Amino acid sequence: MKKDFQKWHSKKSGIDVIEHRPFFHEREIWFCYLGANVGFEQDGGGEEFLRPVLVLRKFNNEIFWAIPLTKIKKGAKKNPAFYVPFSFIQGVESAAILSQIRLIDARRLSRKIGDASEAVFKEITKKLKALLP
Repeated sequence: MKKDFQKWHSKKSGIDVIEHRPFFHEREIWFCYLGANVGFEQDGGGEEFLRPVLVLRKFNNEIFWAIPLTKIKKGAKKNPAFYVPFSFIQGVESAAILSQIRLIDARRLSRKIGDASEAVFKEITKKLKALLP
């Protein structure tokens, strides 16, 4: 599938001039404008280039570490150390992709869609720390 980098660049240019950043907290799950990215980096989907992300660490009101989420389970079965499966919407299984952690500007946040439980959040942080050298 060919990626539309030009369409994403147009969208990203509009996001860059947003003056008001939404208020957010750690453990929240948001749709985020992740865009069209290179290679195996997680992309946003659809016309808006959106993907759900977990707010892992809020540094201030402008930036945070995000972990992209996926519904695809094949990666979680191949490399369980890099995924944490959980459900934040009843009946929908998701997985946090630990290997895709990235710094995000809050202007990329579109809308809040849920929260990770304290137990899931603790498991995610534990598995992420285990990945560090």
